[in-house]
Amino acid sequence: MNLTPLDYSIIIAFFIISLIIGIWASKTAGKNSKEYFLSGQNMPWWLLGVSMVATTFAADTPGLVTELVRKDGVSGNWVWWAFLLTGMLTVFFYAKLWRKSGITTDLEFYELRYSGKAAQFLRGFRALYLGVIFNIITMAGVCLAGSKIATILLGISQEQTLIYSSIIVVIYSSLGGLKGVLLTDFVQFIIAMVGSIWATIYIVNLPEIGGLDNLLSHKNVIDQLSFFPDFSNTEAIITLMIIPFAVQWWSTWYPGAEPGGGGYIAQRMLAAKNEKHATWATLFFNFAHYALRPWPWILVGLASLILFPSLSDLNTAFPNLAREIQGHDVAYAAMMTYLPAGLLGLVLTSLIAAFMSTISTQLNWGSSYIVNDFYSRFINKKATEKQKVIVGRISVVILMLVAALFSFYLQSAKDVFDLLLQIGAGTGLLFIVRWFWYRVNPWSEIAAMSISFTIAIVFFIDSKLSLNLFDSLKGYEKLVLGVLLTTIGWVIVTLFSSKSSQNTLSKFHTLIFGKESKYQFFGYKIIGFILGTVGVYSFLFATGNWIYGNFTMASILSILTIVSIFLLKMIWKRIV
Repeated sequence: MNLTPLDYSIIIAFFIISLIIGIWASKTAGKNSKEYFLSGQNMPWWLLGVSMVATTFAADTPGLVTELVRKDGVSGNWVWWAFLLTGMLTVFFYAKLWRKSGITTDLEFYELRYSGKAAQFLRGFRALYLGVIFNIITMAGVCLAGSKIATILLGISQEQTLIYSSIIVVIYSSLGGLKGVLLTDFVQFIIAMVGSIWATIYIVNLPEIGGLDNLLSHKNVIDQLSFFPDFSNTEAIITLMIIPFAVQWWSTWYPGAEPGGGGYIAQRMLAAKNEKHATWATLFFNFAHYALRPWPWILVGLASLILFPSLSDLNTAFPNLAREIQGHDVAYAAMMTYLPAGLLGLVLTSLIAAFMSTISTQLNWGSSYIVNDFYSRFINKKATEKQKVIVGRISVVILMLVAALFSFYLQSAKDVFDLLLQIGAGTGLLFIVRWFWYRVNPWSEIAAMSISFTIAIVFFIDSKLSLNLFDSLKGYEKLVLGVLLTTIGWVIVTLFSSKSSQNTLSKFHTLIFGKESKYQFFGYKIIGFILGTVGVYSFLFATGNWIYGNFTMASILSILTIVSIFLLKMIWKRIV
């Protein structure tokens, strides 16, 4: 499709703003590694919270939600809505602990919590495992989504998209460090929210859709509106409700929803002014991510069922889309082709912003692991601050290049989601209990990562090479098998290996908990966890019911949201 000069002006203006921010932030980012990776640990909660939200709004996120809605209806979103429990666990139990640690990256935790050469090895191993392997897979999924959007809206190939986008993102990410990422994220979040809401309103009122009432009553849509799967459908109940709530949320490590906190979420918490700002930032993130943002994407996904009822309709409408990357996730970008000049430019800018926000965060986070937890810890212990920053910037370039190349081996947003879940399957419980169960040791973590990664790679290779060795296993059965084998494996290793030295454990307890019991105020934290979860879910479904016109239920859920906030405020001081 053809963009107008107005559309190009909006896009170019965004690039100029991003570059200016990167150049401005580079003045302080280059001073030392702490400035480059943590912005001096002096960031306010609202900026960090917005950055968390902006980062989790990747280019593949609207496509993933659209794919879920098209395949399983609105209830299909439970596969990621269930991760709210993981997020609230981090808010009320771990955000404060992470900030009190005073470390630069979450991987420094290993030499605070564990002792001996095994702890050193774990830190280096985890740096490469997360900062390189896991990070590349995550970015590859985002690159794939960005390529699909560019093919549909700009008519350029996957190769062209990745060349152009990689150059732009690498320049401003390597210049400004975390401060540049945070400030750009703030701009990107505003653009993304305005663009997605405005685009949704326009699309719902297209003549082909006929307004909200016609959308919700259309024969292609009416059976897809339920918030919950059909309870007579055993397969749907197991996949969308039982597995996410009984197994997935506490047992799997997924970017942005790590049990106990981790990755770029931990990086944001560590960059906060203090423990209160770390907790507030994480709470805002979970509210905005799960309750504030999903409905525009859901409505566009429902509308796509009217204009493109089947996958073949999408493929026919966009023949230039390579066969290898065709899928239901392209429906979101397909719906954007109906937007008028100006609005199209704004939405395209928001999608570019989403792509850049996630990639820039992943690059900064991944390079922080490579520099702090591998290079300066094991390769060059006497590295100067200038050398660390240089290595960080080189790492950004290499990570981007490899991620772009790997994206050619993936097909859809759901494929990436499932692969990341499988890789993290069974490791989640360990990350939850390691702060409190002092029997956990480095070998516990090494065993968990090794087992889960091996199982995931076996399943991935079997699928990609069509070996058909595990065809009899359904997707959720593979996940449960991974969780079961990994959990049993690391628990056995924990029980038959030595715990860390008492001196290390005592120092860790003093640093994190002080003279207090590690279980102090646990009751209040559990209540806060429950209230936070109820409040966010109530807001999410109150919004849905207002949209559906179910005003009685919407009012009840709105009141429940307010009550949850009021009660949470009453006990907040006990939590923070």
